[in-house]
Amino acid sequence: MNTPQPGILLPVPPLARYLSFSLGDTTRIGECLRALSNLADGENMVVGFGQSLVSALNSNIPGLKSFPLITAPGLSIERAPEAAWVWLRGDDRGEILHRSRRITQALSPALQFEESMDAFTYAEGRDLSGYEDGTENPIGDEAIKSAIVGADQPQLAGSSFVAAQRWRHNFDRFESMPKAEQDNTIGRRQSDNEELDDAPESAHVKRTAQESFTPEAFVLRRSMPWAEGNAGGLMFVAFGASFYAFEAILNRMTGAEDGIVDALFKFTQPVSGAYFWCPALRDGKLDLTPLGL
Repeated sequence: MNTPQPGILLPVPPLARYLSFSLGDTTRIGECLRALSNLADGENMVVGFGQSLVSALNSNIPGLKSFPLITAPGLSIERAPEAAWVWLRGDDRGEILHRSRRITQALSPALQFEESMDAFTYAEGRDLSGYEDGTENPIGDEAIKSAIVGADQPQLAGSSFVAAQRWRHNFDRFESMPKAEQDNTIGRRQSDNEELDDAPESAHVKRTAQESFTPEAFVLRRSMPWAEGNAGGLMFVAFGASFYAFEAILNRMTGAEDGIVDALFKFTQPVSGAYFWCPALRDGKLDLTPLGL
């Protein structure tokens, strides 16, 4: 019986690293993915594969596609490397580094290492803006329903789809806002996380209220802050049984649905994004059979 990679459903760890890979020697993909499967436990290492890798294997994962080109005033989102994505979870930065090295070695030469980004838990689960992140996340059975492909799709049962974006915050711009404007941008008070009844329609909470879509658009967020030098932001990670919910929310945020742009864009911008399919586990290893391996 296939089971989800458990790290998807677990709380975010104290520390993490995200690895992205592009295609290399495509004749070696099979052997390198089998080597990766021996390393990946799905708990401390969550793995996803992108459309370019699936296409190189002449396979098909129903529902998987490339990240959409998104346009909005002043917004430019690049597609991140989409062959493979690895989310390393842990509490020791040195141990994560060494795991990162072993994974990169296992995937070479089939996949080319492109970039890594270290992330961390801040202030007991807050974004670097100081606001709580993931307040409306589904829990328990609802989290499984939202994030994991069900038995009605036997080929993919137990797997998940993930949208990964890197958001870069403009801290100077944010800190120049009066406190009331900050709260209205998010739609919650930073002090107690209470939602504002009189927040403007552009408030992030109102733009992304998951129950307000038809059908409802629940995703399981596992986002974490990142920092590099004096720059920082959010590694936005949303798992779903499909990409429907993520795309519905993003379309509304950018104003594509009703012309109202999410106020979040006042101080932060997504700079890259990619889609991946996260296989289920079988007998404790990544189930690669949907890829024809």
